[in-house]
Amino acid sequence: MKISFALNGRPRTVDVEPATLVAELLRENLNLTGTHVGCDTSQCGACVVLFNGEAVKSCTLLAPMLDGGTLTTIEGLSGPGGSNALHPMQQAFHENHGLQCGFCTPGMVMTAVALATKNPTPTEAEVRHGLEGNICRCTGYQNIVASVLSGAAAMNAPAIGE
Repeated sequence: MKISFALNGRPRTVDVEPATLVAELLRENLNLTGTHVGCDTSQCGACVVLFNGEAVKSCTLLAPMLDGGTLTTIEGLSGPGGSNALHPMQQAFHENHGLQCGFCTPGMVMTAVALATKNPTPTEAEVRHGLEGNICRCTGYQNIVASVLSGAAAMNAPAIGE
């Protein structure tokens, strides 16, 4: 079947089988490999993307559901004004050492962007609760939480001249 949706800010039309998962579509058909598949059981959160602004696990979403919607992957994040700079949440993960092996990082970042968009000033407890669906086997989470707090502040800081 043919579906049309916005992918990382650009219109896309693709042919998919009805049972195709979004994670599969992204990685195998569209060559967007930043979305990771870590468990195939919806437990790890490495495959989180933003669908219509909501953080969703792409391993549980069927591609036909994208029709008419908006999908943002880790590759679709960008710095201020679409610059080549890192997105503020990505920069915060870099500055706060919020990653080690990096496998969970795309899902963590996408979950954190959704969290900070809904709650511009989250508490540490709210960040920890918001990340409950994402597993990291390396960091112990403290630097991830610090990254999300820093990233949320940066995402929601007034632009220069405001």
